[in-house]
Amino acid sequence: MVRAVKRHENGFITEPIVLSPANKVACVLDIKARLGFCGIPITDTGSLGGKLVGIVTARDIQFRDPQTALSDVMTTTLVTAQQGITLLQANDILRDSKKGKLPIVDDQGRLVSLLARSDLLKNQSYPLASKKADTKQLYAAAAVGTRPSDRDRLSLLVEAGLDIVILDSSQGNSIFQIDMIHWIKSNFPTLEVIAGNVVTREQAASLIAAGADALRVGMGSGSICITQEVMAVGRPQATAVYAVAEFASKFGVPVIADGGISNVGHIVKALALGAGAVMMGGLLAGTEEAPGEYFYHEGKRVKAYRGMGSLEAMEQGTHKAIERQSKYPAPNSGAKTVENAATSRYFSESSTVKVAQGVSGDVQDKGSVKAFLPYLYVGVQHSLQDLGIKSVSSLQTDVKEGKVRFELRTASAQVEGGVHGLNSYTKRLFA
Repeated sequence: MVRAVKRHENGFITEPIVLSPANKVACVLDIKARLGFCGIPITDTGSLGGKLVGIVTARDIQFRDPQTALSDVMTTTLVTAQQGITLLQANDILRDSKKGKLPIVDDQGRLVSLLARSDLLKNQSYPLASKKADTKQLYAAAAVGTRPSDRDRLSLLVEAGLDIVILDSSQGNSIFQIDMIHWIKSNFPTLEVIAGNVVTREQAASLIAAGADALRVGMGSGSICITQEVMAVGRPQATAVYAVAEFASKFGVPVIADGGISNVGHIVKALALGAGAVMMGGLLAGTEEAPGEYFYHEGKRVKAYRGMGSLEAMEQGTHKAIERQSKYPAPNSGAKTVENAATSRYFSESSTVKVAQGVSGDVQDKGSVKAFLPYLYVGVQHSLQDLGIKSVSSLQTDVKEGKVRFELRTASAQVEGGVHGLNSYTKRLFA
């Protein structure tokens, strides 16, 4: 999955897939089936650094026998650019040439890198996508636990191009996570680490001292989390975000409000309290792109949504872990150990009795995330407009200076602020 994200969009593709004239059409078809593209440069050696002799595109292989050699179908009249050209200049050539790919060659005609027209279109369609400045590739983040086996997983993820790792734990202030942060910073110093979850200054201090680059704030505040109810452990989310953000800002460490975000107003509240970003689970769980299949419940189209602390997640994770270990046994391991994300997140791998800290449920269909995220984005803009604020940074500054104030709302005020006094109504959030 990380490789798919890193290949999705590029500036200069410095490690393109390359074939030789002797390869078959079947090789290109296989690449298209696995990776989703088939614009392949052809060099005399079949590798990067060889002399460029042609290029194969989708049209070249249409209606061709899979056993046909690429030398018989490749395009040899090429538009190329010289090594040392800037990305802006190369994009201009690609745009004017109307070609799908632009090979970059050195003064001896050897392939150095590649530029793709599809990347231009993606940049035009999604200008706000977060990308690395040097490669123009999308940022990729992944969540791992804090056990020894997670170090092996993380090494493979970094090899695949990972930019950010999230250490996923219900209680982040543990020796496991602190040791994991130290290990990551020693082995992958450029990898950004988001640690957590925390809800107090003291918890945040331990992780910041260990080297965390950002913190996730929230314990028991998610829509499917019952930690506060069952364990009597946790903190109201607004209080937690404010306390941790105020402390972490002194060290230049941003925080993410994780949990309790169910509408646009909650996003704005989190930002006003000092969060740099929000993490949304249930709010996005009903979108087309979220995992799971739609089904109907009481006449509504819904998707299943469950917490990591639910018994269903723990049981399924354990079954998958056993199946995985039976297929790929750990080397030099005498006894079978079963670890999965759901149980390790709550430190209960070795527990005979599993204690649920989450529930399973379903959420209503919200359509495509391509339409839903713009609604959230514009909603935040309208909220700031109503506040009389020009930007998120201005909002946080004005909160600190007392220009934007919070007020406790009574139960009556909350009723008054919602829909009331109607016999029936239809609630449509965006169009």
